[in-house]
Amino acid sequence: MKLAGGQTALARRIGKTQSHVAQWLRRGQVGPTVCIPIEFAVGGQVTRYELRPDVFGEPPRPGEAGR
Repeated sequence: MKLAGGQTALARRIGKTQSHVAQWLRRGQVGPTVCIPIEFAVGGQVTRYELRPDVFGEPPRPGEAGR
């Protein structure tokens, strides 16, 4: 949230409402469908792999992208 400028700013960047973001905070995780938009919204400072390792697994190692 901080990287995006707060709940409302993140919500705007990814096309969701602030209440969606607040729900993720209460649950302790974001939905898988918003991980990639969040990753782009914060310039890759947080990745889909960090947000939901249970869905996206381990990040690809350098040189393995697209395999």
